[in-house]
Amino acid sequence: MKILTLNCGSSSIKYQLFDFKEGESLLVKGLLERIGCKDSVLTHKVVVRNEEYSETRPVPSHTEGIQWIINWLIDEQKGVLKQVEEITAAGHRVAHGGEYFPDSALITPEVKKKIEDLIELAPLHNPANLRGILAMENLLPGIPQVAVFDTSFHHTLPPRAYFYALPYEYYEKYKIRRYGFHGTSHKYVAQKAASLIGRNWEELKIITCHLGNGSSITAIDRGKSVDTSMGFTPVEGLVMGTRTGDLDLGALLSIMDKEKLDTRAANDLINKKSGMLGLSGISNDMRDIERAAHDGNQRAQLALEVFAYRIKKYIGAYVAAMNGLDLLVFTGGIGENDYETRQHVCANMEYLGIKIDLDKNCYLKGKDEIISLPDSPVKVVIACTNEELVIARDTYRIISKK
Repeated sequence: MKILTLNCGSSSIKYQLFDFKEGESLLVKGLLERIGCKDSVLTHKVVVRNEEYSETRPVPSHTEGIQWIINWLIDEQKGVLKQVEEITAAGHRVAHGGEYFPDSALITPEVKKKIEDLIELAPLHNPANLRGILAMENLLPGIPQVAVFDTSFHHTLPPRAYFYALPYEYYEKYKIRRYGFHGTSHKYVAQKAASLIGRNWEELKIITCHLGNGSSITAIDRGKSVDTSMGFTPVEGLVMGTRTGDLDLGALLSIMDKEKLDTRAANDLINKKSGMLGLSGISNDMRDIERAAHDGNQRAQLALEVFAYRIKKYIGAYVAAMNGLDLLVFTGGIGENDYETRQHVCANMEYLGIKIDLDKNCYLKGKDEIISLPDSPVKVVIACTNEELVIARDTYRIISKK
């Protein structure tokens, strides 16, 4: 059984092809960028032969983009399939499932309608996710497809964690509440990290830190998400590459008034111009900011301190919420690769039982590993995430029930 996973962004498609015949073999992975431009770029890696290909050409839409990907999958030189019919099913990452989807779902006309209805809650993500689903329907009609929702894992949040202190009518009318995101990643790395320390994740109190250009942190109590930093949208919570994270709404209203910003401009400000980019004035890339800080740039240093401090605050809050902590997990592009961030976050946390091996932490990059000291009451783990594998597994699980 061969499953194609698709993670469609507004101008990009990440994809992987898995074979579930014997185990979970990754055959191909790739990325199509700059959809809608004349210089769209497809980077395609045939994992089973360790070959990589790249090409630049115009790709006007997601349908043409997926067609290009499929053509390469069946290409005599670049591909691994003899015919397109070998693709058994497709799994799609869908950002927002609202209150409708506590689990991944087989895509039906009703499911597509719900995803469309939820566009108002995720206007930057759900439209692109839906375009990928419709493109596959057009290119491979009849193939079963599964939607895997970022929000599903957080359906176990208790009302005290997801309600905002707004007039209740806005929840009733517009479903304004905390939803949380990165759910597939938080669930996957919690399970992996628990296995790494030889424990069942359903017996542990776990905090998972998904740190990248988009960042979130989740409290997982015995296998259930009980709180998470992202909220109604992905802008709430930790400081991110270009997102503000937690912000006094009065400050935003003041800026809107003084700068004469409409809601579209304000949305652009808090999502695309703030965060590490806005603080440092340099970049949204942690590597650029750290280089500048090492060269003495004070704003870069400030940005790094704010980033780590916000993570520390959330860890402390979630330890209090769960009345303890057994396992702290770092994942995502920054969490897996940036030893300085991990060191800053874990510094002076011994009172919570967090003690990391500084020497071991310094040389680890992109590798699953325990980095806490042997006598640390809380185990600290780097766990590399693989959201595409989660999508493929859920797709396999759901279509196997048909």
